[in-house]
Formats: sequence, structure tokens, C-alpha cells
Amino acid sequence: MPTLSLHTPIGDITLCEDEGQIVAVEWGWGSAQEETPLLRTAREQLDAYFDGKLRQFTLPLAPWGTPRRQQIWQAMAAIPYGQTKTYGQIAKELGTSARAVGQACANNPIPILIPCHRVLSSTPGSDYYSFGDGTETKTLLLRLEGALDH
Repeated sequence: MPTLSLHTPIGDITLCEDEGQIVAVEWGWGSAQEETPLLRTAREQLDAYFDGKLRQFTLPLAPWGTPRRQQIWQAMAAIPYGQTKTYGQIAKELGTSARAVGQACANNPIPILIPCHRVLSSTPGSDYYSFGDGTETKTLLLRLEGALDH
């Protein structure tokens, strides 16, 4: 599986490709590096996103997960740049529980590209983020998008 790592404002991340689709974004610098056309495009789009010049990714994504999680990830991907929804809002839209939405967020294999950072708790101060440095990373991403006051 080709992987390509890059430095970002939130730390080093590694992009993983399988059969022409992004299947994972992992925290840290990967040991093997193979620059494919797709991974190069993904790196360029992420660089533009972190520079504030890109608001929507146009990459083929293939996260592995149950049909319910796929549905939740699609709902997350539909949240526009700079906007947020609560776990409860997504749950209501999909006819599932807020807990199921939270579990899908925690198990999102393609964070940032599938923007689980845009999903918030309805209880202030009780947000969780499983990628990077946790809630600090989530806050940085939301501030970058203008979804939080600086």
C-alpha cells in the first residue's frame, strides 16, 4: 500500500492509498514513502487546505467500515467548510443514536478529508477527538476554517 507523509500545522500525517483511493490518514510520519499521482494530489490539496485556499477536497475516498458508519461518514463529509453539526443533529438526520455518530467519528480512518472535526457535542467542553493531539487538534482545525472564534 503506497503511503506518503507530510508536515502540517497540526503535526506530521501519513496518507495511505489502496487501489487508487485514499483509505487512511494516519498520525505521524510513515516509514515507507511512495509518491503516487493520487498521493501527490492529496498532499497538494491538504497543503492548500492548511493555507486556507481550499474548502472542499476532491479525492477518491474508500474508508473501510460498516454500512452504518459509511452512512455517518457521508453525512460528515456533507458538512460544509467552516460549519459544524452536533452528534445529535446527525443522529436525528440518519435515524440513529448520537453514540453511533460518536463511535463513527472516533473510528474515522480518514480524518480531515472526512471532517469529523466538524461534529461537536451539544454539551460545551465535552468534545473529544481521536486524531492527533485530541481536542487541541480539533480546535486548530475548526479555527482554521473559521468555525470557532480565535
